Amino acid sequence: MTERAAGFLSLPDDWPADTHTSLALNAMGTFDWHLDSGLMHLDESALSLFDLRPDEYDGRPRSLSARIPHPEGVRLNRVVARALRDGSVNCGAYLRIRRRDGSPHWAHVRGFIRRDVAGRPHRVIGVVRDAAQELAESTARLEPGTARRERTGAVEFTTAALAHARTVQDVVDALKGSRALARLGATGLVMGLLKARRIHLVADGPEGAHVPGTRVTRTDEGYPMSEVLRTLTPRFIESAREFAVSYPLLWPHISELGITAAAYLPLIAGGRPLGALGLFYRGKEGFTAEDRELLAVLGGTVAQSLQRAVLFEQDHDLAQGLQQAMLPRRIPAVPGAEIAVRYRSARLGRDIGGDWYDIIPLPGGRVGAVIGDVQGHDTHAAAVMGQLRIVLRAYATEGHAPATVMARASVFLHELDTDRFATCTYVEADLATGVARFVRAGHVDPLIRDTDGSCRRLPVPGGMPLGLSAVFGRLDYPVRTVELDAGQTLVLYTDGLVEQPGADLDDGMRVLAALVRDGPRDLQLLADRLSEVVDERGGEDDVALLLLRRGGARAPAGGRLRQHVAQGDPEALRTARHMIRAAVGAWGARDRSDEIELVADELTTNALVHTDSGAVVTVRVLPGAERRLRIEVEDRSSTLPRRREAGAAGVSGRGLLLVDELADEWGVESRGSGKCVWSEFIVRDRPSH
Repeated sequence: MTERAAGFLSLPDDWPADTHTSLALNAMGTFDWHLDSGLMHLDESALSLFDLRPDEYDGRPRSLSARIPHPEGVRLNRVVARALRDGSVNCGAYLRIRRRDGSPHWAHVRGFIRRDVAGRPHRVIGVVRDAAQELAESTARLEPGTARRERTGAVEFTTAALAHARTVQDVVDALKGSRALARLGATGLVMGLLKARRIHLVADGPEGAHVPGTRVTRTDEGYPMSEVLRTLTPRFIESAREFAVSYPLLWPHISELGITAAAYLPLIAGGRPLGALGLFYRGKEGFTAEDRELLAVLGGTVAQSLQRAVLFEQDHDLAQGLQQAMLPRRIPAVPGAEIAVRYRSARLGRDIGGDWYDIIPLPGGRVGAVIGDVQGHDTHAAAVMGQLRIVLRAYATEGHAPATVMARASVFLHELDTDRFATCTYVEADLATGVARFVRAGHVDPLIRDTDGSCRRLPVPGGMPLGLSAVFGRLDYPVRTVELDAGQTLVLYTDGLVEQPGADLDDGMRVLAALVRDGPRDLQLLADRLSEVVDERGGEDDVALLLLRRGGARAPAGGRLRQHVAQGDPEALRTARHMIRAAVGAWGARDRSDEIELVADELTTNALVHTDSGAVVTVRVLPGAERRLRIEVEDRSSTLPRRREAGAAGVSGRGLLLVDELADEWGVESRGSGKCVWSEFIVRDRPSH
C-alpha cells in the first residue's frame, strides 16, 4: 500500500474509507481514524449526528470534546484502548452525546480495527448511528402498552447513566440528561447535600424554580427536603393545595410553575443520610403504590451514586493536596533561563501518581533540571516521589557530578522500604557557557527546540531505572555533554505525554516533536498547548512537563568560570574543555581559541598525570589597560613543574615547551599545600558578539 504525506506522518491512499462501503455495514454515519497521524475523518451523516458543522471539525478527535461529556469520553477511550491492546478486530460502545442546545442524545459507535502484518493496529474504520430510538423501543418491548414498564425502563435507563458518574456534578448531569425524568412524567428536580445539619443545594430546575435564600438551609426549617432528612422517609405531595398548606414558606415562590404534585426522597447510603432529591410534576394527581415503589428504587440508586461521587471527590481532594505538597511550591527565577512547568493528573483512578519535575539553582550560574516518574498511580507512589525529589535535590546541591547524583538516588530508593522503581532524567546546565550534562535512568529521551523552531530528539545514553540499578549493581550512568545555544529550548517530559493507544513510543515522540515545532514561541503558551493535548486525550497516565530555554546570557565579562576535574573522570575533562571554548568565544578571544584550548588542555593533563589528585580549572579575564584571558590549573601537589628537553625520540616532555611558545606569559604559584600553574593570553578590548 502506498502512502501520502500528512505532516511528517503519512496516510494511506484509500483514506478516508469510501463512504458507500462503510454505509453498507449499517447505513449510518461513518468514520475513519488513522492512528499513526491521529486524523479522524467523519462523513456528513456522522457530523450531523454529533450536531457539528463541517467548519467546526478539524479532523482531530479533540474537536468532538464539545459534544462528548468527559466521563463518556473516558469510558470510550478505555474501550478502544482495550481492543487495540488485546488483538480484537472490532469494538463498540453506546455513547451519550451533548447536542448544541445542551440536550443529551444516545448514539452507538462500532469500529473495525485494521492491523499491519506484524499485528500492530494502525487504523479504525466504523459507523456511528443514532441509538435513542433503539433504547426507547427496547424498554417498550418488555411489556408493550403498559405505563409501568415504561417507568421501570426509565429507572433502569437512569441507573445505567448513573453507573458512570464520578462526581456530584456527574450525578446531577445524569439525572437531568438521561430523559428518565420525562419518562417518569417529572418536569423538574431539586437536590441538596447534607453537611453539618445544613442542606446545600447542588441542583434545581426548571428555570425559575430556584427560591432565593435556599442555597443553604437547615434541617429544622419548614421545607420539604428538611422534613425528609429529619424523618428519613419519603414525602409525596399529591396536589397543589397540599403543597400550599404543608409548605407555606416555599409554595408562594414556585406556585407559578404549574406544579400539581411532588415527590421528595431522602438519599440514604450505608445507613447515613447524604441529602435529598425532589421531583416536580405538572398535570399529575396522586401517586400509586407502584409509583412510590419505583421512586424509592430511584432514590436508592441516586444515593449509591452520590455516595461514590462524594467519596471520589474526597479522595480526589486528598490526592490533589498530597500531589501538590510533593511538587515544588514554586519554580525559582533562574538568571539566564526561561522556565515553564506543568503537571496534569490521570483522568482515571484517584488522579495521583509519581510524576514530578524540579528546578535546582546551583552555584556558579548553573541550574539542575529534573523530570521523573515513580512507578504506580496511588498515594504511595506520590510519597515515594516526594522523598526521591528531596534526595535528588540534596545530592545536586552538595556539588556531586550528575552521574553521582543519579547513582546515589538509586541506592536511596533501593534502601527505602518500597518495591517501586523510578525513571528519571537529570540535567546540569551552565547557563553562562551553555554546557549541559545529561544523565538518564530508564527515562524517555528529551527534545531540543532550536531557535528556528525546528525540534529534534536528543539521544542520551541511559542506565537502568532508579532502584533497579542498585539491585543489579549497575550504578555507572553515562553522561552526555551538549552545548545549548542562546534561545534553544530543552523539553523534558514523562511518558504519559507520548504514549497513545495503538501507537508505539517512537510515533508518540514524533507527534510531540511536531506539536513543539508548531507550537507558540512563548514558553508559557507552549506549555499550555502541550497540557491541552493531554486534557483532550484524557489519558490514563500522569504527565509532568518541564521546558527550559537558555537566554542570551554569556560568560560574564571580567567574570570567572571554574570546573573541578577528578582523577579518572573523562566526562569532567570534556566539560572543562566546553567551558573554556565557551569563555573564549564570549570574551573576545576567538582568534586565539586554538592556542588557548591547547594550553589549557596541556596544563590540565599534566596535573592529572603527574599528581595523585584531581585539578581545578579556572578561566577568567584580568582587568586593566591590556585585557588578558588567564587560565589557572590548581592541584594539591607541591612539586613544581619543570621544563625539559624531550629529545629527538621522546614522546613526552614537550608540554611546557608548548605552553611557553603559545602563551604570552605563564608561571607557577604556591597555593597552600598545592600549586597553581597559570598562563595568560592578550585578547581584544571588546568581547565578540
